[in-house]
Amino acid sequence: MYLCYVDESGDGQTVHPSTPEAPPVMVIGGIVVEESALRALTWDFIALKKQFRPTLRNAVKLSEVIRTEIKGSDIRGHLRNGNRNQVRLAHGLIDKLLTMLERHGCRVLAKICVKQDGVVNVEDAMYGSSVASLCAHFEHFLAEREDRGVVILDSRTKSKNVDNVHCVTTRKFRAGGDLMPHVVESPVFGHSDSHIGLQVADLLVSAVLFPAACATYAEDLTWNTHCHPAYAAIRERHCSRVGELQHRYRTATGKWTGGVVVSDRRRGRSAAELFRVAAPAPAATGLIPAQQQPAAPAATDS
Repeated sequence: MYLCYVDESGDGQTVHPSTPEAPPVMVIGGIVVEESALRALTWDFIALKKQFRPTLRNAVKLSEVIRTEIKGSDIRGHLRNGNRNQVRLAHGLIDKLLTMLERHGCRVLAKICVKQDGVVNVEDAMYGSSVASLCAHFEHFLAEREDRGVVILDSRTKSKNVDNVHCVTTRKFRAGGDLMPHVVESPVFGHSDSHIGLQVADLLVSAVLFPAACATYAEDLTWNTHCHPAYAAIRERHCSRVGELQHRYRTATGKWTGGVVVSDRRRGRSAAELFRVAAPAPAATGLIPAQQQPAAPAATDS
């Protein structure tokens, strides 16, 4: 059995200079973890919390440690406004988070919607279609392993919860047959202060993918509060590792899909841009630098 924990960062606000706080991207994504690895992942994350929040080391109850979240928005704040130690702390947390995902064999699935400037967006449609896309990629992941799984979404409001999973429910229980037979039920909902998996998903989405996507696909929107130059360091330092954690596969037509999928309505750029690391300057000795690792194949929806 595999569990897929999903969270989101960003919303459907229109991107315009009159609303500089409007996120230029909306990211829905998370992690896939095998049930047998969940306990070890949980305890590793609890240890990570205590390392970066020393006050938690004195907590009397485990529930207190679990309920206290390290939010991705806090990490972004350290990068934007923090001193040298806070910036180092933020990158250190991301590094250890990715190491933890690597250690426990987790995989990453995400949909990044890059919004077109000045265009009104339908947030429910963006969220619902992204959840359906993630479930379809999760189904492929499960089918490859001949296993079963459940998707757990971070709970929003009741009306948003219900409306945004109907597209998955209808695909599973339609008269013509189940399109996602390995996903055992329509997505269910949990609260991040009680599910460690959702807290891990929040950090991945909000502290890594969201700021990296802003720096990659909307770097020219200098008036936007989410397009801070410090975010480029997240892409350069950490996104290549995220690329290695993706579940990617080829469709019947030979196109790459799955993993981190980007829908860029601004410039039509692919997911490969997110994982492309700038080549280092040639060494002073005149030697040719080592060949860079190839960029991850662009992921596009099938």
